[in-house]
Amino acid sequence: MKIGLSLSRCLRDIYQGRVDSHDVLVIIARTDFDPHNDEQWKNIWDGYGGGGTFGYPMSNPEWMDIPEEEEEKFRFLVTEMYDAGLIHQPRKFGAYPRRRDEIWLETVLPSEELKHNHAAKKAWDNFQTIAGLSNVKLDKEYK
Repeated sequence: MKIGLSLSRCLRDIYQGRVDSHDVLVIIARTDFDPHNDEQWKNIWDGYGGGGTFGYPMSNPEWMDIPEEEEEKFRFLVTEMYDAGLIHQPRKFGAYPRRRDEIWLETVLPSEELKHNHAAKKAWDNFQTIAGLSNVKLDKEYK
């Protein structure tokens, strides 16, 4: 399972097939928008690439390599993740996280921690059970 730390970079990775959306626990975004709102979507799309306002992006060109004709397909992915509750936007709650260098964090506990921390072991086992009932891919070799 992965925790994403950037809306633009994480969704780009998912869209381009570098990360499977089923492996995402949550993406913590620095945005405050609703992809269902056409005006807000246009600002996000233009801001991260996709043609950009006045021919250039307002932010880092994270989506510049996604052709404009694929905008609706990309928006569908964003909306799907948003509706599934996989995009957390702290700015909606008054927090302003800083941009981080990391894009993804792995949510795997070290085996030594599982050996010595019984509460962590029980939580990990419960997670494995729940993940097995969903479409999350598990590393069957991880102990």
